[in-house]
Amino acid sequence: MDKQLPAASGYASIDEKLAISSARHPGFPRDQAMLARLVKLVHKLFCDHGNALLRDYGISHPEYNVLMMLDGSEAGLSPSQISEAASEKSSNVTRLIDQLLAKGLVSREPSGEDRRKLVVRLTAAGEQLIETVMPAVIAQLQRFFSGVEAQELQQMEALLTRVLVGLETRA
Repeated sequence: MDKQLPAASGYASIDEKLAISSARHPGFPRDQAMLARLVKLVHKLFCDHGNALLRDYGISHPEYNVLMMLDGSEAGLSPSQISEAASEKSSNVTRLIDQLLAKGLVSREPSGEDRRKLVVRLTAAGEQLIETVMPAVIAQLQRFFSGVEAQELQQMEALLTRVLVGLETRA
């Protein structure tokens, strides 16, 4: 595999430590461990860069993720649906919703179908914030993936989906 990595990449540090673990533990799945570590590093960097970008708009990356899950819903979502869609713990979703409520970006009201359930929806201010932030988010995502061809993106999505299925069914 051709490795085109920046000098400051966390890859070298991970690679060095996995080489030691591989030497110490026969049968250690270095390739799988490397991929798991890279996914973790990529996630951390996505969040760090996202937080840096979104700070100027008064929201955090987790708050943005909740807003985007709501943006993709026609009728709003329950807190448990947000938790699942945003891959956040329910206690964290409660805190995020409270923060977004305080900022006037979402509303929380009883469901029309079942008054015991709550529905969270974007407010007009939340919709406006998404419209405002979207050009910067699009540009950032395009920069992140600028070295990856469209076909490679599709392949990466298919491969990560297979890994996800493995995690969900064999965990």
